[in-house]
Amino acid sequence: MLRFVTSWFHKYFSDEEAVVLFFILIAGLLVIMFFGQMLAPVLASIVIAYILQGLVYKLMRLKVPESVAIGLTFVFFMGLLVVSILGLFPLIWGQVSALVKEFPRMFEGLQASVLSLHDRYPQIVSETIVNQLLDQISAEVGKYGQTVLSFSLKSIPNVIAVLIYAVLLPILVFFFLKDRKLIVSGLTALLPSDRKLMKVIWVEMNAQFANYIRGKSLEILIVGGATYIAFVIFGLNYAALLALLVGLSVVIPYIGAAVVTIPVAMIAYFQWGWESEFVYLMLVYGVIQALDGNVLVPLLFSEVVDLHPVLIIVAVLFFGGVWGFWGVFFAIPLATLLKAVLMAWPRGGAVAT
Repeated sequence: MLRFVTSWFHKYFSDEEAVVLFFILIAGLLVIMFFGQMLAPVLASIVIAYILQGLVYKLMRLKVPESVAIGLTFVFFMGLLVVSILGLFPLIWGQVSALVKEFPRMFEGLQASVLSLHDRYPQIVSETIVNQLLDQISAEVGKYGQTVLSFSLKSIPNVIAVLIYAVLLPILVFFFLKDRKLIVSGLTALLPSDRKLMKVIWVEMNAQFANYIRGKSLEILIVGGATYIAFVIFGLNYAALLALLVGLSVVIPYIGAAVVTIPVAMIAYFQWGWESEFVYLMLVYGVIQALDGNVLVPLLFSEVVDLHPVLIIVAVLFFGGVWGFWGVFFAIPLATLLKAVLMAWPRGGAVAT
C-alpha cells in the first residue's frame, strides 16, 4: 500500500510546478469558502472589468489610444450603472412591494381553488386531502410572513452595505481597467519562473473564461429583455420583476429555467385563471426558453468546452454551496478549469501540451 501511494505521488507530484499549482488551487478554494462573501465587491469588480476589457480592445483596434479607450469604457459603465440605479432598481423594488401586498389576495384565491377541487372531483379529491392541503398552505404562508418580518428588520444594514458597494464598485472597476497590466505582472512575479504547466492552462482557460462571462452576461440581457417585452405586450403584472428572474435563471443550467417557470405560471394564473391569455403567455414563454437553449446558447458558447450535464449540475451544486451566487455563476468555467488542469497535469514529470 505504501509503495502504491509513493508511486502515485511521484507520478503526479514529481514536477515542482505541479506542487505549486496544487497549493494555489487549494488556497483559492479556501479563500472562496471563508472570505468569498467579504470579497464579493472585489470579485464582482474583477468580473465587470473582465467583461469591459473586450470593449477596450475593440476601441484600441479602431486606433483609439489605450487611455482614451479605458476612459470611454468606464464612462459607458457608469452610464449603465446610473440608469440601473435610477431606473431599473426602483421599478423592481416597487413591483416587489406590490407583490408582497397582494399575497393575501393570492392566498385567498389559492384557498378557493383548493376548496373547489373537492366540489369538482369528489371521487378523486377527498375532503381530508383538501384540509391537509389548506393546512400545509397556511403553514407555508406563516413561514413566509416570518421571513418578510425578519428581512424588514435586517434591511437597514443591507441598505448600508449596498451603498458601500455602490461606491466601491466603480472605483475598483476603474483601477482594474487602468492598472490591469501592472496587477497581472505583480501576480505573475509571485509564481515560479518556469511555469510551462500554468501557461498551458492559462492559454486554454483565458479564452474559455472570456467567452463564458461575456456570453452569459449577453444571454441574461437578451433573455431578460425578450421576456420583459413579451410580458408587457400581454399585460402581465410584475413584468419587470419576473423578467429579471427569468434573465438571472440562465445562470443555473437546466435547473434555473424549470424553477423560474413556477412564479411566472402562478402570477399569470392568479391574473387570468385558465383563460386564453394564460395559455398564449405560457406558449410564448416556452418559445423564448426553447430559442435560448437551442439557438442562443450554442451561438454564444460555441468555444466553451463541452461538459456532461451531470458534471454541470454537480458543479452548480458544489460551487453554489461553497460560494453562493458567484459559485453558481462560475460553476461551468470552474469545472472547465478543473478539467483543463487534469488534462494538462504532468504524469511522470512530463507536461501535457
